[in-house]
Parts: sequence; structure tokens; C-alpha cells
Amino acid sequence: MKLDDFLKRVQGLPVVDAENLLVGIINPQSIKVQFSRWCKSGKLIKLKNNIYLLADNFRKVDIYEPHIASVLKKPSYISLEKAFEYHGLIPESVPVFTSVTTKRPEKIITPIGVFDYRHIKKDLFWGYESIMVNKQLAFIATPEKALLDFFYLKGMQVDDDYLSEMRLQNFSKINFAKLEKFAKKFKKPGVVRVVRIIREYADEYKKEEKHL
Repeated sequence: MKLDDFLKRVQGLPVVDAENLLVGIINPQSIKVQFSRWCKSGKLIKLKNNIYLLADNFRKVDIYEPHIASVLKKPSYISLEKAFEYHGLIPESVPVFTSVTTKRPEKIITPIGVFDYRHIKKDLFWGYESIMVNKQLAFIATPEKALLDFFYLKGMQVDDDYLSEMRLQNFSKINFAKLEKFAKKFKKPGVVRVVRIIREYADEYKKEEKHL
């Protein structure tokens, strides 16, 4: 396959999933050899087996890292601290793209960032939304599910001091009725307790804001 033909097939999208691209190809092994050559010549950047990134000068759109996170491991969705950042629940940016997956946990270090995957049971793999940016599909937890995933997976003892250290903010973006409903689906008393603590903390936070 010539480079021009390859670029037409990927339609200028920066991330290339070779498994999908090679469906129907009579001799896929020869194409994989070509991928290796393009990586050596700097036309492609290998992120993981069968997952590549077009070099800067071949991209028609900017990369969207949450999309890459969704492609590197399937199924998965962005959650925990990175979802907090996305929804504005914390004031700072987070360098690591943390996702949850029903597959084994894994940390993938690439030239464009670190992608960390935490394992979660299949019956807890829900509570996320699909986002499309520059024709790149990503999956990101709702504010409520991101909070529950965080405390469920971290297994921490939660109190006001810990929530203050997290610098949680913008509580108006949290639907507390949905948060409580979601918490019950975990079937863990500790998760329900965390929701109560977060709600009480949020109420105090709002009272303090009014006095400022």
C-alpha cells in the first residue's frame, strides 16, 4: 500500500487502529511490514501493538487524547481525576489520562502522554457519555460516576479534610439525586456513606461561598 492510499483510508484522522484498517485486506502481513517502515521513517508513531499515530505533518486534525485513551484499550472510559478535570470538579489539570476498563489494569506510556487503566467489574461499567471532538469518539464518565469510581477504586477513608485536599469545586455540576441512585447500584455501604459525606461537605462549601 502506498502512503497516499493509506492516508486516504484513514481519512486524515490522527489515530490509526490497524486491526480495523486491515479488515478485508488480502495480505495484512505485508501492510504490517509497511507500517514498521513508516515508523522507522517517522511517518507513523507506534503507541501500542496495532495502534499508531500519524506524524504531525500528515494529520488533518489535532489529536484528542481521550479518544486515544478509548482506542488503546477497549472497552474503557475516562474517569477518576481526569474526568474531574474535564467536568471542572477540580481546579488543576491532571497529566495522566486515567480510565476504567473491564480488562486487566495497565499503564501505557506513549510519546504523547501516559494512559493508566484501572480494572472495574463488568456490572459497574456504566455511567459514561460519548463525546465527539474533531471526528474522534471518546467516552468520559459523568461527574457522578467519576466520583464513585474514584472512591470505590481508591478504597480511602473519606472525611472533610480529605475532600478539602482534593480541592473539589463546582458542586452545582453534580446531580446529587443521580449520585445517590448510582451509589446504591454499587451495593457497597461504604460507597453510600461517601455520598453522604460529599453532600454534607458540598452544603457547607456553598454556605461559605455565600459569606464571601
